[in-house]
Amino acid sequence: MIETYNSIPKPETDEIVQRLEIAHQRLQEQQLLMKENKLPVFILFEGWGTAGKGTVLGKLLKNLDPRFFEAKSIHDPSKDEKRKPFLTRYYTEIPEAGQFKFLDSGWMTEITKDVLFDRISKVDYKNRISSVLRFERSLTDNGYLVLKFFFHMSHKEQSKRINALMESKETAWQVDEYDVWENKHYDECYKVFDKFMEETNTSTVPWNVIDAKSRKWAELQVIETIVAGIDVALKNHSLTVPLIQNIFPLKRMPKLKDINLNKSISEDEYKTQLKELQEKLENLHNVAYLKGIPIIIAYEGWDAAGKGGNIKRVTAALDPRGYVVHPIASPKPHEKSRHHLWRFWTRLPKTGHFAIFDRTWYGRVMVERLEGYCTENDWQRAYNELNEFEKELSDWGAVIVKFWVHIDKDTQLARFTDRQNTPEKQWKITDEDWRNRDKWDLYEQAVDEMIAKTSTTYAPWHILESNDKKYARIKALKIICAAMEKKIKESK
Repeated sequence: MIETYNSIPKPETDEIVQRLEIAHQRLQEQQLLMKENKLPVFILFEGWGTAGKGTVLGKLLKNLDPRFFEAKSIHDPSKDEKRKPFLTRYYTEIPEAGQFKFLDSGWMTEITKDVLFDRISKVDYKNRISSVLRFERSLTDNGYLVLKFFFHMSHKEQSKRINALMESKETAWQVDEYDVWENKHYDECYKVFDKFMEETNTSTVPWNVIDAKSRKWAELQVIETIVAGIDVALKNHSLTVPLIQNIFPLKRMPKLKDINLNKSISEDEYKTQLKELQEKLENLHNVAYLKGIPIIIAYEGWDAAGKGGNIKRVTAALDPRGYVVHPIASPKPHEKSRHHLWRFWTRLPKTGHFAIFDRTWYGRVMVERLEGYCTENDWQRAYNELNEFEKELSDWGAVIVKFWVHIDKDTQLARFTDRQNTPEKQWKITDEDWRNRDKWDLYEQAVDEMIAKTSTTYAPWHILESNDKKYARIKALKIICAAMEKKIKESK
């Protein structure tokens, strides 16, 4: 791809200067327009070492309002970052609506370095490419303008720059060991870079190859490309995004109305099984920690179905240093202004740890859908985005257990009434709970669709019959233990 990119002939110096002035002025105006329209811009700078990415970035930002952008250099992942899914640190960096984010190096550098230093298998490389394609497409589908630049120069030019920088103590720090290694292995790097760019070049997020031999010319190419991209984004931001057909294997699930809710367990049997299962889960947690297996448990269900009590019986078996429970409420302003999955990417566990979610990423296809907090296109698109999210977690090696805690309408009314009439329980009942109850049939329809479209073979839904809370607790513990045992066995 690098070889065949359409390189525009370099203009004369006077023309470059004139066009730069116009482009900088236009970009200043566009920054305010993007802020007004709440459109985020995510820009990735990649390229050869010493190609001038930092210099161009500095020139680019000098006339922009610093309140509405952030620039960051991305280095090799830390030990803690390596204990999270590959995409986590890039999802974490995505900007809020109306903001610009510039990354000096990113997912391309990380992946190609792993290839060049033989730290990644062919299968893992293929999975990373799929992750990148899903990541970039999901961002653009959710209103992000994503621009990728590769600063290109010849082997001879890179050698010349490295030698010039190394001659002086004041500039030698700008050359690191990888730059020198890269130059020494230029042809090998070229092939790996070219292959990666070819495989991640799409119509919505294409690679822009920049002729980096002249810094002013490189600056002009970058700024004019950004200006053109923003013009398109401003024209297209209200367009409906095409839906993508599900490609993930689904597990057939029953509708909620067909679930037998008369299942129960005696008090004596409950106490016996609870003790046995909690001891088993405690032992499994120790093994999972040693093997570096992350566990993600997602709870959804009707109000007053018993999610809190269920979670409490799970956490009672765990080392408190090895789990976090995330109660998920309405998104805060800084969460609402980002991709709807951002607040979940930032709450994922480290390897060997539990993350337990009391309400989850499925809010988009339930409450946000029914209360009109997102468009129909948003929630229709979300089924695929949720399956993709969980595929990333599954490929990472996580145990994923999803529960719908199910009760009937009469049981909910009895529990609501009990909460209302018991002073120490009144904090558990809100006006919103009663409003949601009035929409029971609409919620049931939405939940049935959610379960049918997102119960994948790698992250299936489990329905907990919770008219008898004790029965549901035992069933949940059994499912969690079985899922962990299976993953531990696979990891041997």
